[in-house]
Amino acid sequence: IAPSLSTPSSLSPSALRISPRRRRYASPRGASPAARWKMEAGGKDGNPLKNYRIGKTLGIGSFGKVKIAEHIKTGHKVAVKILNRRKIKNMEMEEKVKREIKILRLFMHPHIIRLYEVIEAPADIYVVMEYVKSGELFDYIVEKGRLQEEEARRFFQQIISGVQYCHRNMVVHRDLKPENLLLDNNCDVKIADFGLSNVMRDGHFLKTSCGSPNYAAPEVISGKLYAGPEVDVWSCGVILYALLCGTLPFDDENIPNLFKKIKGGIYTLPSHLSGPARDLIPRMLVVDPMKRITIREIREHPWFEAQLPRYLAVPPPDTAQQVKKIDEESLVKVISLGFDKNLLVESIHNRLQNEATVAYYLFLDNKSRTTTGYLGAGYQEAMVSYCVHLFASPDSVLIF
Repeated sequence: IAPSLSTPSSLSPSALRISPRRRRYASPRGASPAARWKMEAGGKDGNPLKNYRIGKTLGIGSFGKVKIAEHIKTGHKVAVKILNRRKIKNMEMEEKVKREIKILRLFMHPHIIRLYEVIEAPADIYVVMEYVKSGELFDYIVEKGRLQEEEARRFFQQIISGVQYCHRNMVVHRDLKPENLLLDNNCDVKIADFGLSNVMRDGHFLKTSCGSPNYAAPEVISGKLYAGPEVDVWSCGVILYALLCGTLPFDDENIPNLFKKIKGGIYTLPSHLSGPARDLIPRMLVVDPMKRITIREIREHPWFEAQLPRYLAVPPPDTAQQVKKIDEESLVKVISLGFDKNLLVESIHNRLQNEATVAYYLFLDNKSRTTTGYLGAGYQEAMVSYCVHLFASPDSVLIF
């Protein structure tokens, strides 16, 4: 059904139908540290967070608190999510918690929230992540209303870049929405909340109905089989609509009516949109997933390509090799803290978690944020084969 022309009402918290805040963090795989650096699982002094100076509470979730902290050796701020094992078990969320941490440990992208380390203690799991202080894209839209196309395009380009990275690493997010898109100091997007994500495998289809109904694709709410990437494309289409229109394309207090609108592709397209935007949105919100535009086609669309930052360009074919490259400036800073150079390089190449690699990535990320805001094109296609290998291993997650 072709969208009709009208101007939707402005976006509000009720319009976006905020679901209760829920953060799901998967449990880490048992990554072995370099021989002479023990993982921070408590330490001799019994303090699992001995490398951090803990600050105020940023929020309280279903599983525990989120606190701001300072990494003592580098001075950089991080967010520490304290997940209570008992609460996770009682809520039967072990698998979702494991899944998110497992996924985030693999990812290294400027527009995906960074996980630095996971610290285990008897009662709690401490997830040390990138600190993002500017809130959610949801709140930004509520405050500003519909955005100008140039600003909306900047957000959308970053989102699509992150989603494409997920798909290249065989992960479909399945719960993309403005509440799960965080903004950093530079107002850059960070995709978060991978608790509902799943791994794509050749020849396999997904059926689980999950995510927020307003952003869910027709095939998801209908309980049909779906490959994966196409549901993220639909959600991105809903997000783009919200950015440009200040409201949601599909909204109804009555859930059956909402589902009817989604399944029928019934929404209104406001007249203030430019021609290219009016062309792109309907191609993303196609009810038939087989006819829906792909991420690659989105990237080739004129509206998306306009003012595309150089760092978001598709990386050259040989960039998978660049994952082994070491940033010398960050390396020197870590060595100055007293760590052995050879062990550090070995740990980085083998993607091990220990004190030295945590410091290295904190230095690297801070350098990237203060210069180009990007970790380097080489990380765009990093760890694809490693990702597949890790998810195929039954021993790659911790047992609660």
